[in-house]
Amino acid sequence: MSARRSLSWSSALSDMRNDRVQVPAGFLGARGRIEAAVRFGKVALVKADGSFDRAGIMTAAAAAAKAHQLTYGSTWAVAMSVALKAAWQAGRTARGRAAH
Repeated sequence: MSARRSLSWSSALSDMRNDRVQVPAGFLGARGRIEAAVRFGKVALVKADGSFDRAGIMTAAAAAAKAHQLTYGSTWAVAMSVALKAAWQAGRTARGRAAH
């Protein structure tokens, strides 16, 4: 057995890039739709006491999922997954903003 090992830096860096978290298709659009709904007062993601408004998050996610389905032609499960991820991320951001 050889005491030396060869390492391909290009394949190692390529593998590292592939391991990073990929943003799902339509995530940024869903997040934008949810933030617009919050900005126009259609839904609230955070209650006055600082807790998450789960009904508001679900309402915003359902609306964003419908738009995602129309745009990408995906299944309801995929569209709802993308929209819920975006809604919770927007909710965490809104809660952080409200705390300061």
